[in-house]
Amino acid sequence: MSAPEALTPEEQQARRQAVVEMMPKSPFIAGLGLVFEEIAPDAAVVRLPFRHDLTNDGTFYHGGVVAAVIDTCGALAAWSNHDFNKGMRASTIAMSVQYVGACKRSDLVCQAHAIKRGKELIFTEITARDPDGVPVAHAVQTYRIV
Repeated sequence: MSAPEALTPEEQQARRQAVVEMMPKSPFIAGLGLVFEEIAPDAAVVRLPFRHDLTNDGTFYHGGVVAAVIDTCGALAAWSNHDFNKGMRASTIAMSVQYVGACKRSDLVCQAHAIKRGKELIFTEITARDPDGVPVAHAVQTYRIV
């Protein structure tokens, strides 16, 4: 049995676009109400519109909410330039978040970059900021697609 034919660049791009269209419809991401603002090869920007119900006290986002947005943004950057000939099963296998500030009654904006791609692992860096650009958290993520 011969190996399957490699996908064309057009087929690769169509699959990347399908991921961008599908991800925001997944139950958890849709429940958060994330907005995918920018997607470029190895980069993504995701915004979480402010929601009172996602805060600890009506003012500041719960840290788990911040981590979830960071994780999603990193995953989107990983998928943004993925070679679908390598597979389509994925998961975050490690993530470290350093909280350096708080987002007070405002949207949370995350920007991610895939900084290295290996055979199966993609390493991303993500920064979460408030709308004024003040850092809220920084993370490194290891994402795996097989």
